[in-house]
Amino acid sequence: MATSKPKAVVLLSGGLDSTTVLAIARHEDYETYALSFRYGQRHTEELEAAKKIAVELGAAQHVITDINLSIFGGSALTDDKLEVPHHDSVEELGTEIPITYVPARNTIFLSFALAWAETLGSSDVFIGVNALDYSGYPDCRPEYIEAYERMANLATKAGVEGIQKLRIHTPLIELTKAQTIQRGLELGVNYAWTHSCYDPVDGKACQTCDSCLLRSRGFAELGLTDPSFTSLRA
Repeated sequence: MATSKPKAVVLLSGGLDSTTVLAIARHEDYETYALSFRYGQRHTEELEAAKKIAVELGAAQHVITDINLSIFGGSALTDDKLEVPHHDSVEELGTEIPITYVPARNTIFLSFALAWAETLGSSDVFIGVNALDYSGYPDCRPEYIEAYERMANLATKAGVEGIQKLRIHTPLIELTKAQTIQRGLELGVNYAWTHSCYDPVDGKACQTCDSCLLRSRGFAELGLTDPSFTSLRA
């Protein structure tokens, strides 16, 4: 059935942040097109989560694109020779860019989103980057997103011809993890659907990687327990 809603491409990893962003885009009355990547990461739990989330949150289409960043290595998420760091508490997380940073990942992902947006006739891309409760990744900063948006509007036929004025939406960029979770709960997100762990064991969250610790703190600040710590996804 045809719809008059504006279309938006939403980058969907299957994690907490991207799931919240998909819910926000839907709430803002966009017809959503979810884009995930099989990029050479060491596990597929997040992609299985993304499939369920795209259905539950009513994406018009969900595409999983295959690229292989593991051939370059350089990240504990794509290189079996590098170990994912584990910590006893969130206070142990350092301020340096961690080994879980995947070189140029958001730049690559946004390029695919830009291409799909142009073919859809969409001017809107949503991404769940955050500049507060995050792991120090350089491609999550506001200045990076602003620079990419400027570049994107110079890079496409639709942009040059004035048909498309791309906007990259970052609704979480100034929210804490707790605020992100609260917003998602208000929009009916079931976080048991999501998977954020960098180093899962038998499909379950390890509870001690950077990502697990950051989201656990967010739930704790709301007086809640992270559902990914208590059971397998429903």
